[in-house]
Amino acid sequence: MIPGAFAGGTHHRSQEPIPGSRHGLPDCKDIVPLTTYVLISTFKVIYQLLRRPDGTLNRNLAEFLDRKRTADATPVDGVASVDVDIERATHLWGRLFWVVVDDPPPSHGGANDHVNVETGERAVQHQGQTTPVLRPLIIFFHGGSFVHSSANTAIYDTMCRRFAKTCNAVVLSLNFRRAPEHRYPAAYEDGLTCLRWTRSAMGRRCLLSLGCCPNRCILAGDSSGGNIAHNVAVRAAGEGIHLTGMVLLMPMFGGQQRTPAEILLDGRYFVTIRDRDWYWRAFLPVGADREHPACNPFSPLAPQLAEVNLPPCLVVVGGLDLLQDWQLHYVHSMQQAGKHVQVMFLENATMGFFLLPNSDLFYSLEEKLRGFISQL
Repeated sequence: MIPGAFAGGTHHRSQEPIPGSRHGLPDCKDIVPLTTYVLISTFKVIYQLLRRPDGTLNRNLAEFLDRKRTADATPVDGVASVDVDIERATHLWGRLFWVVVDDPPPSHGGANDHVNVETGERAVQHQGQTTPVLRPLIIFFHGGSFVHSSANTAIYDTMCRRFAKTCNAVVLSLNFRRAPEHRYPAAYEDGLTCLRWTRSAMGRRCLLSLGCCPNRCILAGDSSGGNIAHNVAVRAAGEGIHLTGMVLLMPMFGGQQRTPAEILLDGRYFVTIRDRDWYWRAFLPVGADREHPACNPFSPLAPQLAEVNLPPCLVVVGGLDLLQDWQLHYVHSMQQAGKHVQVMFLENATMGFFLLPNSDLFYSLEEKLRGFISQL
């Protein structure tokens, strides 16, 4: 049985749980802000229109209905953005977000002042100390169950813009290939290609020009994006690529077995088991079941976590997300494997609470992200 709780972890609750919320579950409209409820309910209706019973997707209609935002080098809320080509052969690109400040860029020379572009630190010779001066890089993988959204989707453009300010980081939102047109392992390969680009001469020049250190790299993502972040980190470890950290927001893991939370919360808070199963069939190789390691990181076919060099990780779990048992099992397994992992358990959080800044849960997440990344 997949555990719904784990030993040795600390749950961070942003508020007291609603009495009886485990068995006498609260109504979705009573706990979700109206704007978030309307947004996610609209997504749900649209997604149902786009999915076909044969496992294909009406991609033309999906693109037509997906509200996009163009990159803008003129700062919006103090953050500028630009699109960059990463690999032309696969049409892979990403959107960079960075905070624009009036201060001059970090010095890259001088008798007593030198920036080490490998570490992002300034060596102050007369003190014999080093001080971080370059911002970290967050490579972000958007959600959408491997199928929906893109790096220029308006809601994710806004989200990444806010992350850049909150975490004082440069954010690179990757426009990876999506299922069902591009199944496993396309999204993971794109993530690894992006990592290699950040280490290339072109990528380094681009990032350094924005005051960003490519070697201080955090992988982050929500839902399926959290799944991609984990799997890209596993592949990066296999290539000896060092990562500074991971942030998994309600990551999309699963398996053949139905957990207590899946049964209890099925269809109650925007997400159904049936929908999740459709997306797994669209993403996984034809004929594969949910024991495939892309879905189930605890499968006998998946790399043993203890044998993979994974960076410190923050996992955000929603108490009203039907995938919470898988997420908590991931945290427990990481702890058992000796990894540095923090969990933020938000008792009354549903899928998508992080999309709009309209609740205490959202601001609690911002505070936690700021603290986690500042300590890396």
